[in-house]
Amino acid sequence: MTTNQVWYLRKRPVGKIADGDLELVTEEMGPLGPDMVRVRTVYLSLDPTNRIWMSDMDGYLPPVPIDDPMRGGGIGVVEESNFDAIPVGALINTGLSTWAMYNDIPGGMASMLPAIPGVPLTAYMGPLGATGMTAYFGLMDIGKPKEGEALVVSAAAGAVGSMVGQIGKIHGCHVVGIAGSDDKCQWLTEEAGFDAAINYKTEDVGAALDKHCPNGIDINFESVGGEIMDAVIARLNDFSRMPLCGLISTYNDTDGSPGPSNFANLLMRRTTLRGFIILDYFDRFPEGAQAMAGWLMEGRLKFETDVVQGLENAPASLDRLFTGANLGKLAVQVGPELD
Repeated sequence: MTTNQVWYLRKRPVGKIADGDLELVTEEMGPLGPDMVRVRTVYLSLDPTNRIWMSDMDGYLPPVPIDDPMRGGGIGVVEESNFDAIPVGALINTGLSTWAMYNDIPGGMASMLPAIPGVPLTAYMGPLGATGMTAYFGLMDIGKPKEGEALVVSAAAGAVGSMVGQIGKIHGCHVVGIAGSDDKCQWLTEEAGFDAAINYKTEDVGAALDKHCPNGIDINFESVGGEIMDAVIARLNDFSRMPLCGLISTYNDTDGSPGPSNFANLLMRRTTLRGFIILDYFDRFPEGAQAMAGWLMEGRLKFETDVVQGLENAPASLDRLFTGANLGKLAVQVGPELD
């Protein structure tokens, strides 16, 4: 029988994740069921939404029940198959599975990944994965970028934000990113092609926005919330657009978070604000993946993957998303890639 390692949610975190909130359990797996595939996790995706799922807040999916395996997804390889269409050795997007070394997945729900020469496997968690699709559909469907417009991206050095800015540049926007270190800002301007980047930890964000967006802001791709969002909202142009992807500055709050201090400006500027979840676009993933793959192969998209080694380090590593320690997509390497 196969020995598995699985993270279980034992308590709902209060603020940051603490020791004892999750437990790593070693257990035996039974025989593989009919029409199922057993997938060995290679990379486990770490995302801000993992923290939401640990809480009991009202979200787009039910919270993970206490004493259930922690919900998550990633990339893996099929080690056993009872589903004819998916062979042993196939690369799989594990979808909504669990933080575990192995996941048993219904074959009809398993998504095989094509091998693209010169494209690393980690790209399927970045530009070709859910984060890439979040950037693509959030900007293209809600942001509706036009040449010459000013686009501001918060959490710009993260997996989603870094893609948003580059897609904006492809469509002729003036792109300004907001990030948390000089190194990240340098990567955004020198590697990702942003027109400017603001270090929110050392700069006055409002003054910097006035400098880099002297004619106001047409699109705010919002992932952070809080004071940074307030600064951007104050500088929006008439008929601006605001895709709302996340509010990561609030996910560890214990006292609740007030809304924008200048919410009325959204009315005065007639801003279109729309929150969205990437599952809304699931049936259109082939469209987004085709566009992103084309730009990737043309060398028009740069991406980074921040890889932590070992499944045992997953809970502690999740905090990197909220302290700004990661550059690009954050993932845990659970096992080796195929040769």
